[in-house]
Amino acid sequence: MDKYLICGLGNPGDEYAGTRHNTGFMILDAFAKASNICFEDKRYGFVAETSLKGRKIFLLKPSTFMNLSGNAVRYWLNQEKIDQSRLLVISDDVALPLGDYRLKASGSNGGHNGLGHIIQLIGTNYARLRIGVGNDYPHGAQVDWVLGRYNEDEMQTLLPTIDTSINIIKSFVLQGINATMNQFNSMGKHKR
Repeated sequence: MDKYLICGLGNPGDEYAGTRHNTGFMILDAFAKASNICFEDKRYGFVAETSLKGRKIFLLKPSTFMNLSGNAVRYWLNQEKIDQSRLLVISDDVALPLGDYRLKASGSNGGHNGLGHIIQLIGTNYARLRIGVGNDYPHGAQVDWVLGRYNEDEMQTLLPTIDTSINIIKSFVLQGINATMNQFNSMGKHKR
């Protein structure tokens, strides 16, 4: 059975719940809820398993804290013998407006420490879904911004993107990265 690893980035602990930096966790929580599955506390992360049309999907929320996310990703790829081409990492991105998203087959870390650590450990060749959290903060206040919680209005803007992200995950598993990019990137708010 083909296996896929979908990793949502964030920080563990109640104090980080609902923060912009935990958008990856929020998307996996929504996917798990829609799939009626629960996360279990396992090595390096919280893991949930499901399947889709004969393909096995592992959802991973690293418990390593953001800056060491690569430890969890590398461990679970090796543990389950999952090819890197079947890894999708979901992260927040201050360079994109709130509610926008961008799906890429590979690339740099874009200044994101979680993506940066994954690149350090496994290289740049993995798919990533970047979710816009906006950048409405004064110079030098990026850390406070990404560790701040979404307000109600912002959540209303984000919710349709969370729904779209669930469809992107399913498409990635069923069709692969290229077909999924072709289908969904054109639907993003800022077409590039």
